[in-house]
Amino acid sequence: MANLKEKYNKELRPSLKDELGIKNIMAVPKLTKVVINMGVGEAANDKKHLESALDHLTLIAGQKPIVTKARQSVASFKIREGWPLGCKVTLRGSKMYDFVERLINIAIPRERDFRGLNPKSFDQQGNYSFGIKEQIIFPEINYDNIDNIRGMDICINTSAQTKEHAKALLKALNFPFK
Repeated sequence: MANLKEKYNKELRPSLKDELGIKNIMAVPKLTKVVINMGVGEAANDKKHLESALDHLTLIAGQKPIVTKARQSVASFKIREGWPLGCKVTLRGSKMYDFVERLINIAIPRERDFRGLNPKSFDQQGNYSFGIKEQIIFPEINYDNIDNIRGMDICINTSAQTKEHAKALLKALNFPFK
């Protein structure tokens, strides 16, 4: 399913070079990594929630996530330092391109009340971050095995130097912006 990587190398990279006015083809922005983060606050009370989130994120990403732990204790939330509270996975290479292709073509169109991604969610280094409210938009997740609907944060890191170059890259990859 490496169609997106081939399309980027053969079609999008040369067109982005001309569009952005870059002289060297190696300076054209590209995707470097995708980080998927799922916070599971209910895991402080019941560890089954964390196991379920790990299973779902494993299905979505195609590789095993790591468990993130609380950095400090928060008495009002009844959380202690070192308790497992979430999971994250970092995708690079072909798995990253497979995930981005599934995200753009299958998952995002299935989201409820979707009107486009926010074009202002770029940081100064050209990385794009957005959130998804439900994990059930991915076709790998079986509706019958869901105990809780959880959201996730997705951060797409690019090698772009500016916001404009990163936005041009993601538009070329068919990200549905507003």
